[in-house]
Amino acid sequence: MARNVNFDPNHHYMEAGLESPMDEEGVHNSFHELIEEQTQNGGLSEALELQQLQRDFDEEGRDSVAFLSSPGRERWRGRQGQREDISEDDEDQLDPLIAERWSSATLRILSSMPSRTIGRSRGAIISQYYNRTMQLRRRRQSRPSIRDFSRSARPSIRGYGVETDGMEADNVEVSKRDHLVNNLQNLSVSDRVRMLRAMPLSVAEKSDLRRLALQKERRSFSHSQIPCCSRLKYYIIIAVRQSWYSWLSFLHSLQLWQVALKTVSGRFGTGVLSYFLFLKTLLFFNLFLFLVTGAFLVLPQAVHPPPPPPQGQVNFSGLELLTGGGCFSHSVMYHGYYSNFTLHKSCTDDDRLHNLSASNGTGAGCASKHLSYNMPLAYFFTIGMAFFITCIILVYSMSKSFGQSFRIDKSHSILAMKVFCSWDFKVIKKTSVKLMSDNICTQIKELLAEVNHKHDKKTVSQRLWRLVVHSLAWSICIGSTIACVVAIYYFSDYMHEDLRSRASSPTKYTLLSEARLLALPVVVSLINLLLPGLFNAAAWMEEYDSPSVRTYVAISRNLMLKVSVLGILSYHWLGRVAVEPQNLGLQCWENFVGQELYRFLLMDFIFTGLDTLFGEFLWRLFSEKVLRRSRRPVFDIARNVLELIYGQTLAWLGVLFTPLLPAIQILKLLLLFYIKKGSLMMNCQAPRKPYRASQMTTIFITLLCFPSFLGASVAVTYTMWSITPSSSCGPFRGLKTMFQAGKSWVAQLGKDNPNLSLLAWVHSYLVENPLFLFLAAGIFLIVIYFHTQVVDGQRKIITLLQEQIQNEGEDKKFLITRLQSIHEQKRTSNRRLTSQDTAC
Repeated sequence: MARNVNFDPNHHYMEAGLESPMDEEGVHNSFHELIEEQTQNGGLSEALELQQLQRDFDEEGRDSVAFLSSPGRERWRGRQGQREDISEDDEDQLDPLIAERWSSATLRILSSMPSRTIGRSRGAIISQYYNRTMQLRRRRQSRPSIRDFSRSARPSIRGYGVETDGMEADNVEVSKRDHLVNNLQNLSVSDRVRMLRAMPLSVAEKSDLRRLALQKERRSFSHSQIPCCSRLKYYIIIAVRQSWYSWLSFLHSLQLWQVALKTVSGRFGTGVLSYFLFLKTLLFFNLFLFLVTGAFLVLPQAVHPPPPPPQGQVNFSGLELLTGGGCFSHSVMYHGYYSNFTLHKSCTDDDRLHNLSASNGTGAGCASKHLSYNMPLAYFFTIGMAFFITCIILVYSMSKSFGQSFRIDKSHSILAMKVFCSWDFKVIKKTSVKLMSDNICTQIKELLAEVNHKHDKKTVSQRLWRLVVHSLAWSICIGSTIACVVAIYYFSDYMHEDLRSRASSPTKYTLLSEARLLALPVVVSLINLLLPGLFNAAAWMEEYDSPSVRTYVAISRNLMLKVSVLGILSYHWLGRVAVEPQNLGLQCWENFVGQELYRFLLMDFIFTGLDTLFGEFLWRLFSEKVLRRSRRPVFDIARNVLELIYGQTLAWLGVLFTPLLPAIQILKLLLLFYIKKGSLMMNCQAPRKPYRASQMTTIFITLLCFPSFLGASVAVTYTMWSITPSSSCGPFRGLKTMFQAGKSWVAQLGKDNPNLSLLAWVHSYLVENPLFLFLAAGIFLIVIYFHTQVVDGQRKIITLLQEQIQNEGEDKKFLITRLQSIHEQKRTSNRRLTSQDTAC
């Protein structure tokens, strides 16, 4: 951005501010209007100012702009003798414009520049906004936007100059002020606020104008006689407005974990806050899934339960809470419990029992008496629509997050906004004030750390050493990941063979055989717990300068581990268990896969709690009691976020086999939030190097969309299109694939009603045809690609505009310097001519 040409000698101690192109345009429009008004009315003031400038500057030793009439002028004169002691290095660090000595002619031109004339005449400002309020009153039907007014105004180096002392100018200003107050009084409240905000006056003058307008308005209301009906109407409007504001405030207070999130943000920064916001996002995704599956699958099946199994109910032993089997196997929790159709109560029990053994569909006799709820069709379309709506929400969230986080937001401008504009003056409670102050303080620390971050130039040997260290660290991480994935593959194969051997030699159901099913989830959860510690050790060896870069590298390594583990597990469930369920002694392989996913989700939560206990709480006690050190562990954002993505992927994979798995995931996320927040406040410390996580939420949503949701969607789609369902359980019993439920329904619909034959054609050529699905997916990806390209193009355009404004500022400084050099040449030539004349 263009820097303001600052003539303050202490400018090198201050940080340069930035402006936006929109502000620049509005300011120059305002400058142009003020110049036109001041050229008409400000002749006397101009003459006096120029005379004062001529008195203040001589041509020999006082051409520095620091001698402008200002409150600090006397202090500058006192320090003039000390200025000679400044070293040459310090003089080189000053702005070249400041180091120059300006003549009075140059200063006269500088004072007439548009960017320096604003603010020197308060009467001109009042006159300008008097004209604007008159225009606004004439077109009150179409209220202008705040963009129609100038946003800000630059301070003037002539603002401290001599003002006109004439009585005529004062009377004109007072009359203009009175007219402006009258016009403000006649405006609406919103227009009055917009107008006052846009005025380049001090806060005290704005408050005085607002107070005078309110006093005149109340005086006019008191003198005028308002009818009773109008007064009653005003009272009703005020009461309705206050009730509406109170209702909005109440809804705002109902936001989930609002105070807790502010506390986390104030103490630990935006990086740790992004984890809890991501957890909250996952909670809403699972709440949506639970509502959809509960309303269309669980509730209808619970109202019309199928007959009990012939072997009877299994006694509850308590181990079922860990394994998900036992008495839970024949319940609405799993896929095998759902009937191939569900009938309403208008049918007799005999008809219902007879139709349960029939093929998929509704019995003809019962259908003639009452409509039926086709459970296979409901199951298929509920899962499909839930995934489709989730995909739309995810893509929308990702695009919105991309637009918010990848905009050009320079740290200097955001820092100024945080310092001057971030406080909410409506906050009055002590706790809220403390939370807000901590939050703003932490954000300012993050912005300052980003502003002061320096990229050190490294030598060739240092670069080679860092390359060797990075290669070694990545080799360790990739090798350990491959070794763990291979170990999981062979251990899952061993568990598969063990299950087959037990099926070939049937034994009585025992708790030990049920507990053996927990071996694979425990091994996988243990690997997910221990291997990120090795990744952190590798990152410690690499010594990254930027905390954000270290976090992103840790996220990529943990993502590599989670994706590999989920790929092996998906092959184990869909490539081994679902292909040969008879060899494993499974009557309903969908129930077994659902129980496996339940066990993995539960073990992931248990090991996360153990990691919080031993990795954070006990380590803090050991560090304080034994090592006698006050250092606490830092919250590991990468590992905790990837654990959330891993658990959510399991929930999406299991919703087809366990419709109530989203409810378990909701309970897990609720408990996890309070466990992590309590451990964070008690055991962890803020990052040693604060950093601003401007793009971290976007990366989390992107990882949730593409590796997680896309992989789960592919697995669920493959199950529906290719794998044969169980023949003795579930809503798709007797069908070759789950997809045939929709196909047979559309065919039956076309036979019963010939007018709907077009629907059957659309289903066969659009839904069943893979080419259409690939085409739709391709168009979808093209839209996403074009959206990202548009965002990237906007970023480049904004960058070019910023460079252009910066170049314009450099051009101004160059022209001013050239102007001064030309003046110096003319002055030198004049001196030579004068000396020659005197010599002659």
